[in-house]
Amino acid sequence: MLMTLSGLDWGIIILYMLISIGIGLYFTKTGSKGILEYFVAGREVNWWLAGTSIVATSFAADTPLAIAAIVRTKGLQGNWYWWSGVMGGVLCVFFYARLWRRADLITDAELLEARYYGKPAAFLRSFYACYRSIFWNSVVLGWVILAMYKIVHVLLGWPKVFSTWTLVLIALVYIFFSGLWGVIATDFFQFILAMGGCIILAGIILADVGGPSALITKSVAAAKLANTMPLQSSVVDSSQLVNVFPNFQSSSLAIITFLIFMLVQWWGGGEGGGFLAQRLFSCKNEKHSLLAVLWYNFAHYAVRPWPWIIVGLASLIYFPNIKDPETAYPMMMIKFLPNGLRGLMISAFLAAFMSTVVTHINWGASYIVNDLYKRFFVRNASERHYVWISRLSIVFMTALAGFACLAMNSIYSAWLFITALMMGTSFVILLRWYWWRVNVWVEIASLASTIFISLALLRVPVLNTDDYYPIRLVITLVFCTGVSIIVAFLTPPEPMEHLEKFYRRVRPAGWWGPVAMRCKDVEKFHVGTPEIYSWVLTVVSIYAALFGLGWLIMGMYLRGIIALILCVLTVIAILKEIEKMDWKDVKYKG
Repeated sequence: MLMTLSGLDWGIIILYMLISIGIGLYFTKTGSKGILEYFVAGREVNWWLAGTSIVATSFAADTPLAIAAIVRTKGLQGNWYWWSGVMGGVLCVFFYARLWRRADLITDAELLEARYYGKPAAFLRSFYACYRSIFWNSVVLGWVILAMYKIVHVLLGWPKVFSTWTLVLIALVYIFFSGLWGVIATDFFQFILAMGGCIILAGIILADVGGPSALITKSVAAAKLANTMPLQSSVVDSSQLVNVFPNFQSSSLAIITFLIFMLVQWWGGGEGGGFLAQRLFSCKNEKHSLLAVLWYNFAHYAVRPWPWIIVGLASLIYFPNIKDPETAYPMMMIKFLPNGLRGLMISAFLAAFMSTVVTHINWGASYIVNDLYKRFFVRNASERHYVWISRLSIVFMTALAGFACLAMNSIYSAWLFITALMMGTSFVILLRWYWWRVNVWVEIASLASTIFISLALLRVPVLNTDDYYPIRLVITLVFCTGVSIIVAFLTPPEPMEHLEKFYRRVRPAGWWGPVAMRCKDVEKFHVGTPEIYSWVLTVVSIYAALFGLGWLIMGMYLRGIIALILCVLTVIAILKEIEKMDWKDVKYKG
């Protein structure tokens, strides 16, 4: 069953493409000024635009497909895999966002030579740049393109190779010229379009099912019936489908999994880094960087997921037995969308796809140019020269992404692998900002050990399953943290002169006593009660918004209203705490 597109649908898709490419081309002149404009938008981006850009990038075409599949196979509770990230995301808001902006860099790899000294730091920066741009980024881009291929294949029947390279070329057209300003501007437009399309589809499905209460009743009945027949892919037990929390009486593994998600996994996202750091570097000032990540966390966890969850639940009613659960979402699009809305929804998915792909391509190219080419090969060329090298790097990154997609089959499996890799280095990257004794050898040991243990655990059959994935996380964290602590105490700290330079630049809080004593003229940066209160309040507020909206959608109106009132009250308290924080505008004099 393929989707038939009318002339109106094609017209909407073409109009979307023209608008996106037009926005990108509009910023060609701005992006051509130099790599500061090309990769960090001249550090002139407002918080709401930067935050929306981060949300749009994390949206991607893969997310609705994967969330719908998680709901089908694991129930609502399966979303704790990523809902648990709220605590890490909010940690970044109040304890790291300002430090990233204050560092005034272009990439997070550049931080390594700012924080550490000498040839080992230069090696680590170059290795990290290759690791993040070529390996890590290719995996992420691969699963995003794979998701869009699955949509295109289900809707239009296009083969994988043709779909992959067509999608890659579309993304390349406007990212090639415009740089980060073009990416951020199109992200804003594309997020509104993508979110709007998903809400429209969810609304049509809710109306067809008979409303929130009917959705719950019918999807539970469908899951119960599905589990009585031979299935091409697993369906969650009906008793667990709409439970937000796991059934802790079912097995000790359920308790362990939930505790690991809530107590351990979120550490990996606590510092920020990656494309998120790139957006923070692009913000106007520290306050804009904090507000950008704050808005991102609310939108990412509370605003986005429920339209996808509705589609995932309803897919059990209409398609209880399908081979690939990640194709449930596009199959629902075919069933429910009329002419006109089909074109709008395809445009919405193209928007989600494009916003993620162009960000990752631009971000990956920034490593190649800033941390490899300019740092080690050609140091004193013109800005125009570096912009053209950036554009060639983007072509290279795009091709790499296409080949990565062709090697993948599952979005969710790729998610798990990347999360496990992040886990091993989480302790060190959180601590390097707050403890002066973390040195380059600690970071090298952390990175090497996480690669080693992650690949080694994949070869242990009992651990290489979704059920035992949380156990892999704990093993990875304990092993890598143990290695890092041993190395920290067996190796000397960085030279005091280099640490002093970093301290003057970033003004970190925490355990910097010996360095701070040498920098008595530097205004100390205070992190304390307002940040801790804000962290707790924001975690509560986001979960209140997330579950409040969910309860309204499931017909539990009183619960939903109470939760949303709690959300509003905590937001007011958060804004008051933010005003109490240390906002001294002390510029680095290097």
